[in-house]
Amino acid sequence: MKVIIINGPNLNLLGKREASIYGNISFDDYFKELKVKFSNINLFCYQSNVEGEIINKIHEVGFSYDLILLNAGGYTHTSVAIADAISSIDSDVVEIHISNIYSREEYRKKSLLSEKCKAVICGFGLDSYRLALESL
Repeated sequence: MKVIIINGPNLNLLGKREASIYGNISFDDYFKELKVKFSNINLFCYQSNVEGEIINKIHEVGFSYDLILLNAGGYTHTSVAIADAISSIDSDVVEIHISNIYSREEYRKKSLLSEKCKAVICGFGLDSYRLALESL
């Protein structure tokens, strides 16, 4: 099974930014733990702060990977183009959020991606990724 985690803007700063919301571990360190725990899965990750690069990655892997775990960050609430990319591929996509977007600012409570995704997991910190992988 091939799975890719695609992280969007500012998620490269995990472990450094807003620890009260996002925790104090870097995604690279967390990803190493996931690879050990889920050694039976071919697990990859990709991060970009650029909307078009995220779309290109979805197009690249969306016909050959079994699952995409997508944390589009702020693009969740603004990107019709990422939603269209999800609609255009064969791979299942699970929308991931580290924080509970429904307990935050009003503009974060609307996802343009959710209806295009197989499922949504939010509010469990970095373990949102682990929970998605365990659902396999």
